[in-house]
Amino acid sequence: MILSDSDAPTPTDVVHLDGVRKIYPMGDGQVAALANVSMRFQRGSFWAIMGPSGSGKSTMLNMIGCLDRPTSGRCFINGSDTSDLPDDRLSELRLRTLGFVFQNFNLIPQLSVTENIQLPLFYLGWDTQRSAERGRQLAETVGLAERLNHRPTELSGGQQQRVAIARALANDPPILLADEPTGNLDSTTGNQILQLLESLHREGRTIILVTHETEVARRASGRLHMLDGKIDRVN
Repeated sequence: MILSDSDAPTPTDVVHLDGVRKIYPMGDGQVAALANVSMRFQRGSFWAIMGPSGSGKSTMLNMIGCLDRPTSGRCFINGSDTSDLPDDRLSELRLRTLGFVFQNFNLIPQLSVTENIQLPLFYLGWDTQRSAERGRQLAETVGLAERLNHRPTELSGGQQQRVAIARALANDPPILLADEPTGNLDSTTGNQILQLLESLHREGRTIILVTHETEVARRASGRLHMLDGKIDRVN
């Protein structure tokens, strides 16, 4: 929950970044997207990562989500050091531990609501009947019981984001990551999505979201402000 030093993760740390640096080549030079970042996120917490464009907030989320690897430093997820895990083990950890919600929903237009929700379960090897039932249950949980067979193009933006959240929950992950989850929604619909995330947090999930909106960040219990690839402050 607070800035960490370089010791090992504790049992309450669901995410622990230890001296993480991420360097990208740019022309003849380099850009430090993350510069020696250390941070702990405790189990069951709700964090908002804030900062201007280019501050490193999305890069940090990608590190936590095992979508990218640090140039140096270590990233622990549930106590496992992901920094040098083989790709197959990293994919397995991501599949079983993390749920992702994106600003643009990232739904498959050819699939129905329940089929989109079921997608992670295919990779977990669930049988058709069991995954279909899970898809229906989660659709009901996010208020889409009447939209089970609809395609994404037949849904509003808020409904599509609800499908995305349900899909993120399909594998029952302890950690839910959200990148600007209300960015493409009007204020009323965005508030409904935030209420849904808050209810998931109350159930015990760790939620880490990226946002540039102060009103959204206020819904979290902790706020981490990024600037120039570094943690500027935590409150």
